[in-house]
Amino acid sequence: MGRKNRPYYRVGAFDNRTRREGKAIEYLGTYDPLNPSEDAQYSLKEDRVKYWLSVGAQPSETVRSLIRKSGIELPQKKHKK
Repeated sequence: MGRKNRPYYRVGAFDNRTRREGKAIEYLGTYDPLNPSEDAQYSLKEDRVKYWLSVGAQPSETVRSLIRKSGIELPQKKHKK
């Protein structure tokens, strides 16, 4: 989303079988990297992010950093023995 030289992103939950620009299952927030106020750069629906992480969603590295900044706990990876 956005316009020329003004990026604006929506954070969403996608099925891994859909194409890259496909329809999202649910939109979870937004990310505006050019906003001067760092707190206003992103907004996430905390309860929905927690739900999708609990059912096995894998966030990208950028979304993972946004989740950490917003204070949402990421589930710990289980180590195989």
